[in-house]
Amino acid sequence: MLTDAEWKVMRCLWERAPATARDVCDRLDTGWAYTTVKTFLDRLAEKGAVRVRRRGGVAVYTPATTRAQARRAAVRALAAKAFDGAVGPMVHFLVGKLSARERAEVRRLLREGDR
Repeated sequence: MLTDAEWKVMRCLWERAPATARDVCDRLDTGWAYTTVKTFLDRLAEKGAVRVRRRGGVAVYTPATTRAQARRAAVRALAAKAFDGAVGPMVHFLVGKLSARERAEVRRLLREGDR
């Protein structure tokens, strides 16, 4: 599962990869030092979320997981943590927080998914 900071780094990579730590650091709007960004990228590589290859002595990073895969993992972790692993009660809870327009959009998406 990704931390909040790791999500920020991954978004940079999903938007434009391959990238060096300097590329990611320059694109992030966090004020983090280069060494901080490099540490996050190295941790993401250890987790298997990014791939690293060397190009002329410089580490170049690419996502090893898609945004959809990361979202699925985050949703599973939330369900496990807050809803004892049950997705149905989690969805019921979330639907209760939606506006009428958002609920209509969910109904439309569910109808399309049934086709």
